[in-house]
Amino acid sequence: MPHLQKSLHLLVSVGNNQGQVGNTETALESCFFDPFAFSAPILRKEDYVRQKEEERIAKEEEDRKKAEEAARKAEEKKKKDEEKRLEAEKKAEEERLAEEARRKAKILPYISCSCFDVLFHPVEEKMDTVLGSTIDPFTGTRSQQRNAKDRIWSSSACKASSLSSFLSPDRRYISWLTVVAVAYNYNVWFCPARLAFPYHNDTVNPFWILFDVLSDVVNVIDIVVWQPRLQFVKAGDIIVNRALTKVHYRKSYRFKTDMLSIIPFDLLSLHFGFSSIYRFNRFIRIDSFFEFSDRLESVMAKAYIWRVARTTGYLLYMLHLNACAYYVASVHQGLASTTWVYDGKGTAYLRCYYFAVRSLINIGGLPEPVTLFEIMFQMTNFFVGVFVFSSLIGQMRDVIGAATAAQAYFRASMDGCVEYMNTYTIPKLVQNRVRTWYNYTWASQGMLDETELLDKMPLVMRIAIAVDINLATFQKIQLFQGCDQQMLVDMLLRLKSIIYLPGDFVVRKGDIGKEMYIIKSGAVQVVGGPDNSIVFVTLKAGCVFGEISLLQSAKDGGNRRTANVRAYGFANLFVLEKKDLFDILVHYPESQKVLAKKGRQLVKTKAAAGAPTKDEKPKGLTLFGQRPPTPKLLKAFGNLRKAGLLDKLKVRSS
Repeated sequence: MPHLQKSLHLLVSVGNNQGQVGNTETALESCFFDPFAFSAPILRKEDYVRQKEEERIAKEEEDRKKAEEAARKAEEKKKKDEEKRLEAEKKAEEERLAEEARRKAKILPYISCSCFDVLFHPVEEKMDTVLGSTIDPFTGTRSQQRNAKDRIWSSSACKASSLSSFLSPDRRYISWLTVVAVAYNYNVWFCPARLAFPYHNDTVNPFWILFDVLSDVVNVIDIVVWQPRLQFVKAGDIIVNRALTKVHYRKSYRFKTDMLSIIPFDLLSLHFGFSSIYRFNRFIRIDSFFEFSDRLESVMAKAYIWRVARTTGYLLYMLHLNACAYYVASVHQGLASTTWVYDGKGTAYLRCYYFAVRSLINIGGLPEPVTLFEIMFQMTNFFVGVFVFSSLIGQMRDVIGAATAAQAYFRASMDGCVEYMNTYTIPKLVQNRVRTWYNYTWASQGMLDETELLDKMPLVMRIAIAVDINLATFQKIQLFQGCDQQMLVDMLLRLKSIIYLPGDFVVRKGDIGKEMYIIKSGAVQVVGGPDNSIVFVTLKAGCVFGEISLLQSAKDGGNRRTANVRAYGFANLFVLEKKDLFDILVHYPESQKVLAKKGRQLVKTKAAAGAPTKDEKPKGLTLFGQRPPTPKLLKAFGNLRKAGLLDKLKVRSS
């Protein structure tokens, strides 16, 4: 009807426009049309739903490709911007270094050592057999290890032993720096004391000369043998060529200061008298002490111990210099001339050091200065003491604070959690278990979350740690044998460490399986029974469970767990989630096929193991027991029925 009314309305409009009312039938025939003749074909409901689903999937795929393309372009732009930034920084750094080199060259011109090269050439050749042609102060020990990193990372299945042989610091160089630091400290401690106190006489002077010569020999050996062998980095490459390392050291600012530090001004003692003032140029080699300090920190497990000792040494050295200055001031004023100066009794150094401690630390109780010189000296002592000791105390506070920062973070986290539980009145049993987890986690790994530390490292370092800890275990898992080794490395980076307390259930029967577990330390038990008192098996460190659940078809679902797994003692487990595995397998189609095949085999094996055997009793017999025997009379009637006799008798009787 609606279509007919529409046609009639159109007819009237046409008749009015043309003025031909008599041609109504012709207009009706020309205007009447089938409304369904030009519409789309009618689809069944299921076809329509399928078509819409295909359109939705196509649209989502198109949107996904557009998003991936946009992300790829953004990533490329980001990489280009980063490369430009790094190139600009590198260029600026090179310009800065060149400018600094030019500035230093004006102060200390280049020193030619051709004659010394000829003189020490036999010694260098002999030392090559002991130290090698060059020494790597960064990672390795010999110049032959230049391409070690490429050999390591060429295979993702690298071992920690090969890694440590190439990436461990050269302990021989650190040991030698210890000797150099001892020689330097000998000069900076004893030279001021020998200059201030009357420690030079005919009896002890030969010993001073002997120790002076030994310290100078150490410095010369360091300059001639060790420093020219140190490899250096140029444009990211480690230079191991002996000639280039020697030239690099000879052109450095440190070589010029080293040469100034070993100029034998001691020979002036032959004319002006024996004095330690001619050895003060040895103080210039302070870079050697700082290098020793930095490298010692890099190899110590608890570097804060050395930092505290070093800061304490700075404090003692300032007191040492003040003691020397006080004795010189007392000699200038005259020993025992006033109540303020040193009276000449007892051991001079200890008495003056005691005065320096009380003066610089501002303990009080000091004798009153009398002369103007004494007043000025004491005022200078007070000002220097306030400045120096405030700086050292602040530095000591920073060192101790840095050493206990992790412990403070742990305490703050635990206190915050306890306060939260008290606010919401959490049961004491749960609170005790939370405290136990905090304490054990901190005691076992020194941090609450390992990912916080690993995320700060570059990818190559995280791979090295992951390979060292877990790759051997992954290679033993039957499910992953035959897969791409690089895929295993990618899986290692997705592992998460979780600690379970004694009695905690890792998985429960009936749960959806979305993770695989690797036992890092401790043990777990597969339990069952009405009260989970039956222990079927105990799995220890290195074992794996839950791997079949990773291969189910649904990415975010999984099969139901078939057993309860409970922590036996404290258990540290690595967890690999299913979504992480699927994200990795996208890039390794061959490994995906291998895993799918092995997954089907494992599922079949599991199903076959769970099926009842022929010798196994049916469930009905298990519940109700054996059926009792049929009585003989009923058995006879049954046989007659089977033979058809009863039917024949009924027919005859009828």
